[in-house]
Amino acid sequence: MIEARGLTKVYGMPRDGAVSALRGAGERRRNAVREAGGFLAVDDVGFSVSAGEIFVIMGLSGSGKSTVLRMLNRLVEPTMGSLLVDGADLAALPQDELRQLRNRKINMVFQHFALLPHRRVRENAAYGLKVRQAPAKQRMERADWALRRVGLEQWADSYPHELSGGMKQRVGLARALATDAEILLMDEPFSALDPLIRRDMQELLLQLQSEDRRTIVFVTHDLNEAMRIGERIMVMRDGRVAQCATANEIISAPADDYVTEFVADVDRSRVLTAGNVLRPPLVTARCGESPVEVLKRLENVEMNGIFVLDETGRVVGVATDKALAGALRDGGTTVESCLGGDYHAVPADAPIVEFCDLAGRHTVPIAVVDADRRLLGVAPRAAILAALAVPKKVRHA
Repeated sequence: MIEARGLTKVYGMPRDGAVSALRGAGERRRNAVREAGGFLAVDDVGFSVSAGEIFVIMGLSGSGKSTVLRMLNRLVEPTMGSLLVDGADLAALPQDELRQLRNRKINMVFQHFALLPHRRVRENAAYGLKVRQAPAKQRMERADWALRRVGLEQWADSYPHELSGGMKQRVGLARALATDAEILLMDEPFSALDPLIRRDMQELLLQLQSEDRRTIVFVTHDLNEAMRIGERIMVMRDGRVAQCATANEIISAPADDYVTEFVADVDRSRVLTAGNVLRPPLVTARCGESPVEVLKRLENVEMNGIFVLDETGRVVGVATDKALAGALRDGGTTVESCLGGDYHAVPADAPIVEFCDLAGRHTVPIAVVDADRRLLGVAPRAAILAALAVPKKVRHA
């Protein structure tokens, strides 16, 4: 849906001079722009966003994230680079076609609501359609529909000053929904809200996204927010891309010391999943095997229990060393006579926070299974602890 290549923005100097200064590479570019009296806000940024994806751009103040977002609809004109939106080259669009694109395909949700104080909530929600010159009846019907989606239908006749901050942001979201734009650009939309209201808005966005699957580019400086809502995250530093990956990949394999320090304070237990700590089981048993065979296998790895699988790899239970020894004494001929349910199973996408307290409570590690309960691997306690350990912070000059 969106493809950016080499996006670059220089402030403080004419475009021709900026392009000339940008002919170098790396620090040479930055130094050349600085010496010419300009400021290189965004430096050779490239990324792509799939249809229906929530793509998060994050970084500290001054990292260039909001400038990148505003270049996606040419509110900020790129100095260099190309930008394709659903196959259309934005740089080549004349102003009238660009206005049509902004009116119909791309909508923006701002940090400070951008509501019209003299218009009622319903009129604010319908404003994008008014700009399109849609008929009044259609505007109001669509606005009421959008307000219902965000839970504000009973406030339709109120004015913005009568609403809380979270409610105002819901109106801003309703205005974007009313236009039925395929792409939403969201510039730190929840950063002005209290923590609890902010979390409610994140939940609302995720709920709406599960129903509509719009393409969303979301800017934030809050790492936990990025990790919670982003399918992929682009971390920026000094106008450049430090890393672009999924939340799991950024946490488990940061690209450099900067990203390592950046993610050091994130709640890793809510981001990392069972799949991140997945390990092959040291041993397993199959239905039909004899207790003596399985017990010998346990002796070799000094374990107290073993997963027993059927012919398809599904977990049918756990056999402990005590149960296996008892079966030998009692004349049991197959491992099925030893089966018990002393284990816990989770899907690969389960956050570690949901099962870490159970690690070590059973004779076997946490089982990681697919939808048919086939064993994918195990999540050992040591692997969980290692994944949750916070790397030592690295100090930068």
